[in-house]
Amino acid sequence: MTPPSSGDRRPASSTAIAVGAQIRRRREQRGMSSAELARRAGLSKATLSQLEAGRGNPTIETLDALAIALRIPLTDLLARDTDPGPVLVPGTDLADGEVGRELLRRISSGNSLEIWRLRMPPGTHLDGVPHATGTIEHLLVSSGHLTAGPVDAPTDLRPGDLLAFAGDVPHVYRTGPEAADVTVVIASPIVS
Repeated sequence: MTPPSSGDRRPASSTAIAVGAQIRRRREQRGMSSAELARRAGLSKATLSQLEAGRGNPTIETLDALAIALRIPLTDLLARDTDPGPVLVPGTDLADGEVGRELLRRISSGNSLEIWRLRMPPGTHLDGVPHATGTIEHLLVSSGHLTAGPVDAPTDLRPGDLLAFAGDVPHVYRTGPEAADVTVVIASPIVS
């Protein structure tokens, strides 16, 4: 990626400005200096400064290097706004030998999906760093008990429960006296 020359007078695109704001926001959320992020991503400080100012034209490889350095999905640098509020789908019980099949949540198209497995030992507290605007996190508890969700309104979850919440706000995951095994689906809007 090469920064525009000082003689380049083209106005910054709204996409470049949005991506630059996301890079800066994610860097600041992690308490990382621009010099540190540039070093980790293999970029010059000048290039990173241009990107954060919305005046760059990064390649996918450059954005990928930044996402890796920030330890976030690439889509977090490209996404935009929505907020569904927390949605709880309680787990259901089955009789012995009964087969159960339930639609837990339909995720509309236009999203990039990532599926993660989260295993937390007893007595663990994990702060979730906000993802890109419009990201929704879905937690499906396989075993154990977990308190999770937005910092201002976490929900107690048991095996079989599904919780969907806005992942673009500070959130938390906490276990009590037992470990938890959780499937996490992160749905981030795809920027068009």
